[in-house]
Amino acid sequence: MEPLYQYAWLIPVLPLLGALIVGFGLIAFSETTSKLRRPSAIFIMALMAIAMGHSLTLFWSQVQGHLPYTQMIEWAAAGNLHIAMGYVIDPLAALMLVIVTTVAFLVMLYSDGYMAHDPGYVRFFAYLSLFGSSMLGLVVSPNLVQVYIFWELVGMCSYLLIGFWYDRKSAAEAAQKAFVTNRVGDFGLLLGMVGLFWATGTFDFAGMGDRLTELVNTGLLSPSLAAILAILVFLGPVAKSAQFPLHVWLPDAMEGPTPISALIHAATMVAAGVFLIARMFPVFEQLPQVMTTIAWTGAFTAFMGATIAITQNDIKKSLAYSTISQLGYMVMGMGVGAYSAGLFHLMTHAYFKAMLFLGSGSVIHSMEGVVGHNPDLAQDMRYMGGLRKYMPITGATFLVGCLAISGVPPFAGFWSKDEILGAVFHANPAMWLLTWLTAGLTAFYMFRMYFMTFEGKFRNVPPERQEHHDHHSHHAAVPHESPWTMTLPLVVLAIPSTLIGFVGTPFNNLFEVFIHAPGEEKVAEHAVDLTEFLILGGSSVGIGLMGITVAYLMYLKGTPSPQAIAKAIQPLYQFSLHKWYFDELYEAVFIKGCRRLARQVLEVDYNVVDGVVNLTGFVTMVTGEGLKYLQNGRAQFYALIVLLAVLGFVIFSVQT
Repeated sequence: MEPLYQYAWLIPVLPLLGALIVGFGLIAFSETTSKLRRPSAIFIMALMAIAMGHSLTLFWSQVQGHLPYTQMIEWAAAGNLHIAMGYVIDPLAALMLVIVTTVAFLVMLYSDGYMAHDPGYVRFFAYLSLFGSSMLGLVVSPNLVQVYIFWELVGMCSYLLIGFWYDRKSAAEAAQKAFVTNRVGDFGLLLGMVGLFWATGTFDFAGMGDRLTELVNTGLLSPSLAAILAILVFLGPVAKSAQFPLHVWLPDAMEGPTPISALIHAATMVAAGVFLIARMFPVFEQLPQVMTTIAWTGAFTAFMGATIAITQNDIKKSLAYSTISQLGYMVMGMGVGAYSAGLFHLMTHAYFKAMLFLGSGSVIHSMEGVVGHNPDLAQDMRYMGGLRKYMPITGATFLVGCLAISGVPPFAGFWSKDEILGAVFHANPAMWLLTWLTAGLTAFYMFRMYFMTFEGKFRNVPPERQEHHDHHSHHAAVPHESPWTMTLPLVVLAIPSTLIGFVGTPFNNLFEVFIHAPGEEKVAEHAVDLTEFLILGGSSVGIGLMGITVAYLMYLKGTPSPQAIAKAIQPLYQFSLHKWYFDELYEAVFIKGCRRLARQVLEVDYNVVDGVVNLTGFVTMVTGEGLKYLQNGRAQFYALIVLLAVLGFVIFSVQT
């Protein structure tokens, strides 16, 4: 069994090797490598498949009770400072390895069909492999320094993939927005990381938590300062997991290819934030004010994301705000101490949200066959409808995803979301009420999306707005089902979206037995209050069904009319449609504010700094011009100057 763990470092290295080989080929032998489209993709997928197989084996070993395994080497040493690098395989790492590798492999398989006609096909697979490697390296990192290194690599890869179609202005701007917004959070993470090392003398997660508790309890460290350092660390997950107020980058990330949306929003970048909260749990749980901050940040983000999603017409952006909302549930769960519940929802969400995004990509791929490569039209749900008739597999799997995320039993999302809501109810009933209402909004906007896209009649885009194609074009006149490389991942992902929730039922919570908070003992049996479960679970299912019913009446029956309701509550409708005006606010305060500040600094630089420098140069030039006439090379003239100077000093001395 030990060789299995000793070679676990191959899991992140294999995808990295694929990215390096294909990437080097694109740089050194660009034309040849670009022609080897399918061999390059198969090579990268094969390496990810090997990593997936190894991850599944490690996961099974951990389930069977193998002790956590850590392998470390000294990376840097200076005096008393020693920084080690290596990898750790414990239940949390094993779970994340399985989630990342399975979703990444299915996304790669899907990309073979989705990106088939894209000239950047090979480059896309190289980026995917590098992205997967970065996330895999992050989840096996044993300390905060190594996490930060891979954290930044994940951010770099997201920049490359969001801006994959860099010749599109919107994609380039979205990549910059994601990069800059994440730098804000990452700067806070860096400050908090350095501050905690200053306080505790270690970057190890468990050691940091134990030492910080000791320092606070003995009075050697102020609880307020410890809380500030922990909240600075939390800023990293706030940005990566798109929590308020650093959530604004995620909807714009939809400018990247749809497989990237599935990977970023399901198993990699956004999951990194929740994962780091889990790793830092030994630190956070000792500071109640930090846990409260985390919980309310997640609760508000969940509500905010849902209220924005209900009015979006772009299918991918609606799913993006759904992701923001669901990540809020995970963060809130962590904040109220429901460690295993938060991670359980991370796992279930990874599978059904990946399926939903890939399903939206299948729809967009089909719509492009009708309207051409125009994202504004191909992604607009107002021009869809009735697609289930043309795309039965995509429609069926998308319905499964909608039922799962809406919390309808027995689908996966019901069990994980209900566990979080149960923990929140005991911690803070007001917070529970807010997120209970959010659950109803979630069901509403998800089935609004399903009914607008798959049910009713196909509305199509007006002919005058469609792109015209010649008779050699591969575009079809009507929507059509996607190729098997795109539908197979949807079918595979529908299985865990339906069944995986049963590993975390309150009656036999195997997930909680496997994943438990650091320092807690494994509990084989957990008493269930059946009455409480029926009341809380029934209330969440009830409000979910209400949301589905309202969506059915509005978007399938047309009574009441969505347009009439929007007109009746126009200010609220516009507030939601414009995403709470966050982009406009940030534009006015930060972008224009920074430009005004830059102009003022430029004025100071020009008039004061440059003025002083220019004045010095001018004085030097003038004095030089004057003094050059005194340098004529005649000794008698120099002697006269000396005589006059001495005479001047004598007269000055006599007068004083």
